[in-house]
Amino acid sequence: MTSRLVVLGGGAAGMSAASAARRVDRGLEIVVLEATGWAAYGMCGLPYYLSGLVNRPQDLLSYPPEYFRERRRLDLRLHAQALALDVEQRVVRYHHEGQDREIGYSALVVAAGGVPGVPPLPGLGDRPTFTVRTMEDAIALRTLLDAGAVGTALVVGAGYIGLELAEALHARGCRVTVAERLDRVLPNLDEPVAAIVEKHTREHVELRLGVDVAELLAEPGFDVVVVCAGVRPASTVAGDAGALTGPGRALLVDDRMATSLPGVWAAGDCVAPYHRVLGGPAFVPLGPAANKTGRVAGTVAAGGDATFAGVVGTAVVKVFELEVARTGLTLAEAQAAGLAATATDVVSRSRAKYYPGMQPLHVRLVHEAGGRLLGAQLVGREGAAKRVDVVAAALHAELSVDDLVAFDLSYAPPYSPVYDPLIVAAQAAQQELAVPV
Repeated sequence: MTSRLVVLGGGAAGMSAASAARRVDRGLEIVVLEATGWAAYGMCGLPYYLSGLVNRPQDLLSYPPEYFRERRRLDLRLHAQALALDVEQRVVRYHHEGQDREIGYSALVVAAGGVPGVPPLPGLGDRPTFTVRTMEDAIALRTLLDAGAVGTALVVGAGYIGLELAEALHARGCRVTVAERLDRVLPNLDEPVAAIVEKHTREHVELRLGVDVAELLAEPGFDVVVVCAGVRPASTVAGDAGALTGPGRALLVDDRMATSLPGVWAAGDCVAPYHRVLGGPAFVPLGPAANKTGRVAGTVAAGGDATFAGVVGTAVVKVFELEVARTGLTLAEAQAAGLAATATDVVSRSRAKYYPGMQPLHVRLVHEAGGRLLGAQLVGREGAAKRVDVVAAALHAELSVDDLVAFDLSYAPPYSPVYDPLIVAAQAAQQELAVPV
């Protein structure tokens, strides 16, 4: 068989893999099988398309399909759903244009992304229901919004996506209720930090925590239901073929993104890459890692050389007027991993105290008794979103609380106090740990 790379998935990881492979081997046949009708778009931009900040779905495309087909010579097949994998014969079975088909490969990259979690929802009836995990879903919901057909909306789930979509629907004039079975929002933050976000969210939408969604669905009045109940890895095709899986049943990979199957690499939201703080695999489905792991997988699958250094779990989300950011481990995550961790909280300022527009900025540092830095969470109206990257870099370099105190960070009154909030937090942690200054 002629050398052929097949990529399962045309999202961030899949198209990064295919494009990287083309850079390595100009003559390689590359086929991308994408289950939906859209490829290479900013999925994280879907809430902003729904809110109206982004006008057209095409504005979210990195490049149109024709660009990949003509300029990069990628055989991009839309509406092509992978069904099964025969590792011994190196064949993928997939459904395309109304027929089950087969395609052989010499190398395979699995980049199928994630699958939205949809809990049982008795009482849903005939209400329009969306998960907003695909462009098609977002377009369908946007069509209803543009037609003025949505006055009230129920958002199921108070994680990142649930709160982003609540804000988007609120911006369109909808009366929004957010329902969460847990007794808090943002379960991937520590409770004191999440409580700040909860209070702010209640200023804009109705928030129902610790509730049975089925009971809410029994109430009349919701025009649409948007389900944001988490994401699980789309690992079934490779998993059923024998690929080893780890946390959340995500595919296990090495630093070259190779799975346990011969000739098969994987990338994106379906894998559990190495977590530099935990020291092992973790399922952290986020956009930057999807692009980077895709690039590594495609490079190696095409015969090149690349490695992925791992993640530290850095994320940021806009919740109405708040910037909410985290990196590394929360205190709860660190303790669950068996680490003797503690947390230090400070409330500092986003700018010099005399400069107009100064806002409070809450910083939580998570660390071990010996001073090892484990993570950080920041919440405020400004100054959290990119400041968290300083801690992410420190975690990547395995630095300590002492190292963070010593950082030479920038200062000007419009942007920071003379002692940056991260330095203030690190100094407080130093004092708590009785580390000599």
